[in-house]
Amino acid sequence: MLLVVVLQFSVLAFITGASNISNGPKAVVFIHGIFGYQKDGMEIQQWVEQVHPDTPFYSIALYEGSSSLAPLWKQVDAIRGLICRGILSRTQHNVDTFIALSSPLAGQYGDTKYMKHLFPNLLKSEAYRVFYTKEGQKLSIGNYWKDPHQLEKYTKYCNFLASLNNDTYTSEMNEYKQNFLRLNRLILIGGPDDGVITPWESSHFAFYDSQEKVVELEQQRYFLDDSFGLQTLFNQKKIKTYTISGVAHNEWPNNRTVFSSAILPWLI
Repeated sequence: MLLVVVLQFSVLAFITGASNISNGPKAVVFIHGIFGYQKDGMEIQQWVEQVHPDTPFYSIALYEGSSSLAPLWKQVDAIRGLICRGILSRTQHNVDTFIALSSPLAGQYGDTKYMKHLFPNLLKSEAYRVFYTKEGQKLSIGNYWKDPHQLEKYTKYCNFLASLNNDTYTSEMNEYKQNFLRLNRLILIGGPDDGVITPWESSHFAFYDSQEKVVELEQQRYFLDDSFGLQTLFNQKKIKTYTISGVAHNEWPNNRTVFSSAILPWLI
């Protein structure tokens, strides 16, 4: 059966798939986040091997470093089976558990170090002028930039996150929902000291309203409408969220406590 799939528009994410051995460990595929590298998964791989030596582990050496700025649908099509959030909606996958480590699942809106690296003089309030254009959508960060003050432009121009989260209508939405609901478990991990994902609660599918106050998952329109299956998974008790303090953005894959408490329990 299919091993695993993983997402790129996260800081980090990986998914566990079906095991070929009855009651054995699932296979794991790891993919780095923006500006990341294959080697970012080395410590997690070592920890998994210590606990479950027979676990197949794959860390993907594609779209590393600045190449991770490529449009996300391009990455989905090229890697096919490894850019999780898009693949979970687009394909009839065989993924058991999707584990997202501090991922901007509901969008990103913040003046972070990554933004300053790309656009030193660009404020978040003006970023939509860059990202909500045809050229801006050629950058992966533009594909999940969600300005709560420019939602009309977001739904018009954002060609990745807006369609996946049903923030804009797409004829593929029913198919996206059916595919997303093939998941058995959805594990969402984030924390207030991340420093990059903004708001950090986006890692739990929460996001800002027009006053930049965080609206929790259960009050989001796409949850209330069950647009792509989140409410169904929630009601089936298939969603588990973790809030872990004291972990900076780049530390998630290297933190043994995070691994032991929020990842290891879901690998078998």
